[in-house]
Amino acid sequence: MPLDILLVSILRTLVEVAGFALLGQGALAVLAGKYREQNIFYRVLRIITGPVVRAVRFITPRFVIDAHVPMLTFFLLFWLWIVLALVKRHLCSLHGLAC
Repeated sequence: MPLDILLVSILRTLVEVAGFALLGQGALAVLAGKYREQNIFYRVLRIITGPVVRAVRFITPRFVIDAHVPMLTFFLLFWLWIVLALVKRHLCSLHGLAC
C-alpha cells in the first residue's frame, strides 16, 4: 500500500474513533443525566475526546457557547471524515488500486 493512502487511512481511523467517542459520550450523557460526571465510562470517553474538543474550542470564536462545542466538534469530524474518504478514493484511483 502506498504511503499516502496509508497516512490518509490512519487519519481517517483517528477521526472515526473521535467521532464514535463523541457519539458515545452524548448517548451516555443522555442516559446518565446529571450524574454523568461520576460515571467511569463517561470520564473515559471525555478523556478520549478532550483533545479534539479543546482544539475546536481554540479555533472557534468566543461567542460560541461552550456547551455547543462538542456538537460542533462532531460535525467538523463528520465532514473531515467525508473529505478524507474522497481523498482516499482519489489517491486509490491515481495509484490504480481498488480500495
